[in-house]
Amino acid sequence: MMNEPPEASPGRRPRLTRRGRVVVLLTAVLVVAAAVLVPVLLLTGGGEGEKRTTLVIPEGRRAADVYVSVDQALGLSPGTTRKAASTARLRLPEAAKGNPEGFLFPATYPVGSATTPANLLSYMVNTANQRFGAGRISAGAQRAGMSTYQAVTVASIVQAEADSVADMGKVARVVHNRLSLGMPLQMDSTLNYALNRSTVDTSHADTKIDSPYNTYERKGLPPTPIGNPGEEAMNAALNPASGDWLYFVTVKPGDTRFSNKYAEQRRNVEEFNRNRKAANGSN
Repeated sequence: MMNEPPEASPGRRPRLTRRGRVVVLLTAVLVVAAAVLVPVLLLTGGGEGEKRTTLVIPEGRRAADVYVSVDQALGLSPGTTRKAASTARLRLPEAAKGNPEGFLFPATYPVGSATTPANLLSYMVNTANQRFGAGRISAGAQRAGMSTYQAVTVASIVQAEADSVADMGKVARVVHNRLSLGMPLQMDSTLNYALNRSTVDTSHADTKIDSPYNTYERKGLPPTPIGNPGEEAMNAALNPASGDWLYFVTVKPGDTRFSNKYAEQRRNVEEFNRNRKAANGSN
């Protein structure tokens, strides 16, 4: 489908998505009161006069980045939390095969002298199970013909791709439409995950990498979530907007164009490339 590079950008292919983005906006954190208040004694020890701090996990943060943040918050050697994640008894779906990606729920967590990587990760997962395992969530996934784990995977893509909360429902609809038609998702965010990066620039060579997360070459969902989505992205995944869109691209911040016609997508991508070139030339 997207086989020819756009004239404005030799060697680059027209993009289905908004070319990925870094989802690390600390000011856009979903703060869940229960996740902050309920586990204080569990995570900090609760001693009077103990100095407590908080750890903020933004929506969309990848598990690898969460591990680094936990190590830093607890003053631990790099790699400590990653190792703990492989041995902790986390209440994950069987489909996760022990990988907590997608279930480290974004919120603000208290930490103190008694906090360990294992109990902090466990509370994140338990919070995700509470939020994502509720009856309405499982029922919504079932209506969409998905498992809860698959729904979390869709939500993680929506979280990474949507330029705004308002766009999440439309992005989710594109994902559902492509899955229904048996089309590859062609999401740059999954390539970024495979390549352990966050960028808005994806080359033709990138789309040829041998990875189960290469949704240009492989149909269906990637094998795991590609980040840890918040409730808004999950709601969008389960309740996508109505529409026949198959393409989208964020031409400029705040201006995401959705289309069901490839020719229109090409024009939008060309406009994106012109804006990108102008912005780079002004630096």
